Amino acid sequence: MLFSSIVFLFYFLPVVLALYYLFRFSVPIKNMILLVASLFFYAWGEPWFVFVMLISIMGNYVLALLVDHARGKDKTARFYVGLSVVLNIGLLFVFKYLDFLIRNINQASGMEIPLTGLTLPIGISFFTFQAMSYVIDVYRGNGTVQKNPFYVALYIAFFPQLIAGPIVRYETIAEQIKNRVETLDKFSVGTCRFIAGLGKKVLLSNNFAVIADYIFNCYQGGGCPVTLAWLGSFAYTLQIFFDFSGYSDMAIGLGLMFGFKFEENFNYPYISKSIGEFWRRWHISLGTWFKEYIYFPLGGSKVKNMDIVLRNMLVVWVFTGIWHGAEWTFLIWGLLNFAALVFERFVSFEKREGHGVLKWLYTMFIVNLGWVIFRAENLVYAGNYIKCMFGFGGGGFSSRYTWMYLREYGVYFIAAIIFCIPFGKRMNYLIVKDKVAGPVVRILNFFYPVAMIGMFLLCVTCLVKGSYNPFIYFNF
Repeated sequence: MLFSSIVFLFYFLPVVLALYYLFRFSVPIKNMILLVASLFFYAWGEPWFVFVMLISIMGNYVLALLVDHARGKDKTARFYVGLSVVLNIGLLFVFKYLDFLIRNINQASGMEIPLTGLTLPIGISFFTFQAMSYVIDVYRGNGTVQKNPFYVALYIAFFPQLIAGPIVRYETIAEQIKNRVETLDKFSVGTCRFIAGLGKKVLLSNNFAVIADYIFNCYQGGGCPVTLAWLGSFAYTLQIFFDFSGYSDMAIGLGLMFGFKFEENFNYPYISKSIGEFWRRWHISLGTWFKEYIYFPLGGSKVKNMDIVLRNMLVVWVFTGIWHGAEWTFLIWGLLNFAALVFERFVSFEKREGHGVLKWLYTMFIVNLGWVIFRAENLVYAGNYIKCMFGFGGGGFSSRYTWMYLREYGVYFIAAIIFCIPFGKRMNYLIVKDKVAGPVVRILNFFYPVAMIGMFLLCVTCLVKGSYNPFIYFNF
């Protein structure tokens, strides 16, 4: 079930909200309503996926108790943490990477090992990382073990952040699960945040998907004109941002509607002036997870030996690439980011003053090139497309389709540029935070709810019409 679907917007969400607020006087009942709703939400597409989720929940719940019980017995506690890693990574490997491994063994050896054909459970990369972080945090003493299995289940299965994050650490919401207060302000801000995310997804990302999918799918073998190839790459760069950040906005908004506050997951990454800054602004919860549970335990950048620092960075970016998907393109994409970060470290790129525009152009060039590799179905396809971008694909320079797409979708590109910068954030600040009773603020206060309602109705119209509605991160 997608947030940007009629079933979710007009059936699932209203029913869950009604039941939740009907019993808002009782935290246990509210939590049970959210847990049952989350498991139903997860089972909507493939009911048997719930059993995978329950295995993860029960396994990590028991292992966290064992880790806590073994406190003071370091070897025993580490053994249980290791079992948690094996459980979570094992689930992820079987469903996400096993067939990829078999295909590569078959290609390399000429063998014909049959594929498992297992379907990837939705959001498995997100909830396994959350579950694993819970057990590790209990071991580190960064959070109290939870003896109520329903609280752990709600933490792992909570539907707003289940599909696409943000990846939430248990200690950040443990108190909210047991004690939270729903307010009209939280609900109204959450509703507006949800609608803003819905608008990003339906009105912007889906339209850029039309351009990107047509160009990438039509020119898999090469022959794409230079201008069209670059337009396709720009369209995908915007599509993936508004797709993923839109879902994060909707998740944060839904959390507020139920009284939860999640951390931000995006902070205008396309205004970055280095790859390092980009990754501090993009998918913040994933970057934080890799730093906390892989980079820092390896020694991070505090070790004196630069070779060790580079090794630590390499490990993180290999895992980052692999986390995103079972294809060589994701690994190469991760290595591209690693190479850019190594370059920036050795030349002290971020410390160099001036040249802001050139820094931004360099950053967006690397990011855009990376998204082309990320989007490609395989390395051959990626190579063919990149050759087209630089005029080596045999497709010429210009194309009438380039100008056709610019004419038909120009307004979406303009809107995307505006919302890639903190313009919208500043406008929201004026409306929500600014107490100066100026005429401009009063006008904005009047039109803001009207604009939100209008955006919601426009999104619903597009969904009812059956507009193209893909979701890139659905199976991550």
